Amino acid sequence: MKADGMNYAPQGKPNPVVKDGEFVISALALDHGHIYGICNGLVEAGATLKLVYDPDPRKVEQFLKAFPQATAANSKEVVLRDKETRMICSAAVTNLRCPLGIEVMEAGKDYFTDKAPLTSMEQLAQAKDAVKRTGKKYMVYYSERLHVEGAIFAGQLIDQGAIGKVLQVIGLGPHRLNAPARPDWFFRKEQYGGILCDIGSHQIEQFLYYTGAKDATVTNSQIANYAHPEYPELDDFGDAMLVADNGCTNYFRVDWFTPSGLRSWGDGRTLILGTEGYIEIRKYLDICSDSTTGDHVLLVNGSGEQRFNVNGQVVIPFLVS
Repeated sequence: MKADGMNYAPQGKPNPVVKDGEFVISALALDHGHIYGICNGLVEAGATLKLVYDPDPRKVEQFLKAFPQATAANSKEVVLRDKETRMICSAAVTNLRCPLGIEVMEAGKDYFTDKAPLTSMEQLAQAKDAVKRTGKKYMVYYSERLHVEGAIFAGQLIDQGAIGKVLQVIGLGPHRLNAPARPDWFFRKEQYGGILCDIGSHQIEQFLYYTGAKDATVTNSQIANYAHPEYPELDDFGDAMLVADNGCTNYFRVDWFTPSGLRSWGDGRTLILGTEGYIEIRKYLDICSDSTTGDHVLLVNGSGEQRFNVNGQVVIPFLVS
């Protein structure tokens, strides 16, 4: 659903890179709608979706409507012990994603979790230790870059040298709150981690990727609850400034103030400045235009001005590699 960010599941054209039954996946913990985007992308890449489990049978029933090829398991342990399953996908409550991931890797399987992948530095240390100890992968569904064709295409332009060396990335990540549809855990900071952890992590991942940086320092950040006193632990606004280990800089803003009149759950945008030009990505829509799709990429460099609409044209490399 384009109007609802929590249940937005990107769909692309199937691009199988494995044969049926060659790469088997299963799903655990259906607490966030991004589980549908994760599984959609993997199935389109040829993965075989085998098992699903969640303690809430209503979530399982809904999941099976979208993926009738899967079979409901009667416990988490059944999924963890399944010998055919090579990777487990999950969208658990945010602060439970790391403990589950460690269980998955200790069961001998790779782990693909919704963002944010954890909520504390202690969990980060635990996840790194488990990866090293088990030799398994702990992967994160940063959908705002990994599953957005415009964002992927912008990265390809950068790799081709279209704007020279990247200097700065500005990220705008507005979202629609739709509070009545949100679960209780979404409004508890210990469980969701705060806005900079939750949707801010998308922006930091994009900054590191587009600049080729390995690490960055947060030089300034702030959060606020400007308009939702009924949810005292909700951050409805946050922004931050970062400097990467290669000198590139970043500013991003995330918020829950998408108005009801917008035809998408958020007007997500990224602006990338280089030494020889700049790129703007209009991810989900192009406001005040007749376009019915997102994935608009605007490029300005020494050759002139160019606009690309790449919706339905770009392979999702992370999911097929």
